[in-house]
Amino acid sequence: MLVARWHEGEIITVDRLKETVRLASGLDARNRLSEEAQQRALDCLRRFGQRLRNLPPGSVRALGTNTLRKARGARGFLEAAKDALGHPVEIIGGREEARLIYLGVAHTLADDGGRRLVIDIGGGSTEFIIGERFEPRLAESLQMGCVTFSRLHFPDGRITAARFRQAELHAQLELQPIVAAYRGLGWEQALGSSGTLLALDRMLHEGGTEKTPGISLGGLETLRARMIDAGHVDRLNLPGLSEDRRPVIAGGLAVIVGAFRGLAIECLMTSEGAMREGVVHDLFGRFHHEDVRARTIQNLRKRFAVDARHAERVATEAKRLFEPVAEVWQLGETDAHLLTWSAELHEIGLALSHSRYHKHGEYILTHADLPGFSRQEQAELALLVRAHRRRLQPKLFEPLPKVRRRRLIRLALLLRLAVLLHRSRSDEPVPVQEVRVERREITLGFGPGWLSEHPLTITDLEQEAGQLDSLGFTLRFG
Repeated sequence: MLVARWHEGEIITVDRLKETVRLASGLDARNRLSEEAQQRALDCLRRFGQRLRNLPPGSVRALGTNTLRKARGARGFLEAAKDALGHPVEIIGGREEARLIYLGVAHTLADDGGRRLVIDIGGGSTEFIIGERFEPRLAESLQMGCVTFSRLHFPDGRITAARFRQAELHAQLELQPIVAAYRGLGWEQALGSSGTLLALDRMLHEGGTEKTPGISLGGLETLRARMIDAGHVDRLNLPGLSEDRRPVIAGGLAVIVGAFRGLAIECLMTSEGAMREGVVHDLFGRFHHEDVRARTIQNLRKRFAVDARHAERVATEAKRLFEPVAEVWQLGETDAHLLTWSAELHEIGLALSHSRYHKHGEYILTHADLPGFSRQEQAELALLVRAHRRRLQPKLFEPLPKVRRRRLIRLALLLRLAVLLHRSRSDEPVPVQEVRVERREITLGFGPGWLSEHPLTITDLEQEAGQLDSLGFTLRFG
């Protein structure tokens, strides 16, 4: 956990806590999270929650990575985690994790450093990023981590040359699909972040294997030989190796040796910055600089040739409808952003086909890599685009927890009305003079005589009233 504050353009660290939970070790063969692992995590979150509980909503980001991406039936755990911490826990995709790691590393470096390769070995995955300054150029998350490799290749704790050889070959096979692209782009400096690589760096230098800064393949091979001589993780009494890191260090070493060989790395320096620092910089960026999510939306609009003029037209209308109902419907700034972005992207599916384009849009937004978005945010954005036209099906919202379901339904209603009012795609302003909600009743008041001059809008509103009725809402207009 990292607590920081913004002061005159600089991020100041206020508090830092770390506990080893090792959530990945709790996944079984069916990717179900054990009760014991969940309890360890919840106990940790309760302790952290004491420090964070009184911070305002939106100022805390708690992120789940590879283990929670893989875990089946994690919804109950996430609800319990929210109660324990006092703030929601978001699950992010592998490439978003890689982006945040790179951002954290880049912000802790004193100079530009040219093009960089950053490697971060986690419990269940390893991220590989090439970037320049603060922008990633290539980012991948591969399914190999210190916990999963230790469980797979050293399950009983025995360490042998044959097991190491198998684990290193496994790592090289995982790397094979990205090797050509990464070597082709190249880098001037290779950097490693997070616990495993920092631990290996300490072991190499405190043990006297490396005499100069950085990690070399020769040093890693010497360390491997010492582990094989020890023969078992319980006998790894190596300088710089902590007790909590010992059970998983062999798997982590195999991953980085495979990476050195697969990518032909000569020397790897380590960085104190990693994902936590990246999350802090990204969060402060939302408040003070640029929200990367807004840039993602703009890039999607360009990539899929969305009609920018109409997207802005609908987004502006959605904002106008949102403002007078936000307090009554208990909608906040996060909801306003989500509504605006869904309005800007509601026609993204037209790039594939006009037929069922709302479903095509949902598919694109569900499966695309969206920098800055958590998986929950991405799913909500996709759902709103799906629900913006045609039959409004209650079953679309039924899988959601009650609070999220209520929010998303209300946002969907506002989006549908914004789209409906601009069906003519005209720049002529729509004179909505009153927007009022009372629980499940929505009232729209138009300028005198406007509706009588727009019979198609009357028909659309009458049909929409029928759609809203299926969700228990009443639409009145005049």
